[in-house]
Amino acid sequence: MNGPWDAGLQSERTRLAWVRTAAMLAVTSLAGAGVALRAGTPVPVIVPFVPAVFCAVLLLTHTGIRYRRAQEALHGSRPLDNRADALIAWIGTLAAVAGAIAFVLERFGR
Repeated sequence: MNGPWDAGLQSERTRLAWVRTAAMLAVTSLAGAGVALRAGTPVPVIVPFVPAVFCAVLLLTHTGIRYRRAQEALHGSRPLDNRADALIAWIGTLAAVAGAIAFVLERFGR
């Protein structure tokens, strides 16, 4: 062992986990918006899905940068700060949940 890391693929697994998170956020948000549109839901109910998709795209495009930072942190024995990425993931998730709740309330409120 030549440092605090082992020869495993921690950075690669972490990168794939972030890609899965971003992909699932994008798919669920787009699917939710699509279902709401096909159901004839008013546009204000669909609006929360937009920031969720935006957050997913941002997370997905940021994976290369995050991977390089993780590699540098591992090899430089420094902590990695992923708080901004976690915040973006939470905002996207909460926006998707808000869209889903608004859709359900609008459908059952009729």
